[in-house]
Amino acid sequence: MAGKHFYGNIVKFMFIVISFFAISTMTFAKDVIPVRPNINQIQSVGLYQVGDDIKIYEEPDEDSLLLYRVRWNKEEFFPEEIGFEKFFVVFLENKNLALVAVTDYDDEWVEIIYDNTTGKKGWIKMDDPYKFMTWINFYNSYGKKYGLTLLKSSPESCYNLKAATDDNSQTVSTINHPKKINLNVIRGNWALVSVMDVDRTPKTGYVRWRSDDGIRYFFPALK
Repeated sequence: MAGKHFYGNIVKFMFIVISFFAISTMTFAKDVIPVRPNINQIQSVGLYQVGDDIKIYEEPDEDSLLLYRVRWNKEEFFPEEIGFEKFFVVFLENKNLALVAVTDYDDEWVEIIYDNTTGKKGWIKMDDPYKFMTWINFYNSYGKKYGLTLLKSSPESCYNLKAATDDNSQTVSTINHPKKINLNVIRGNWALVSVMDVDRTPKTGYVRWRSDDGIRYFFPALK
């Protein structure tokens, strides 16, 4: 009886070990939100909401070279060498957002960045043209709803609230430790924002939400 009990414990222990390693090697879906400005996305013109099974072609033609077939679900992303963080600009399962950067488009196709670390691009066929949003539309929709967040490593000048949409205009205030940055309106590369700092002092002015060459310094605070 003691031998059976010992053997049973060994079996249970081995089952726990195997289960642990199986779980640890799985790539679970996780939220993806920009944290720092990404220079590999400066040529992008907007975002596209993708499904969970996508074919990426070298050209906007189904007879051209198939670069990747990307598939994902709650537990894994295939191919693993790309993964959630490289592929998505925004991935929030609870908000049903799976957005990739778009660099070009026509009536049926969008050119996307499928690796945000290298800027590699390919074409996917649109299943719905209304799933494409320009950056302005995206910010107007989600920035006004959730507010903005200042990305890490953005220039110090981004903390300055300006009186007008001009780098040389008067600085009317400074963002210190914002509790919330409300987006009021976008004008070109500038955004009129209302800021409530931790000292509860309301401040309003213009900030550069992106540089002239397309580097985004602020992003909708989606979480």
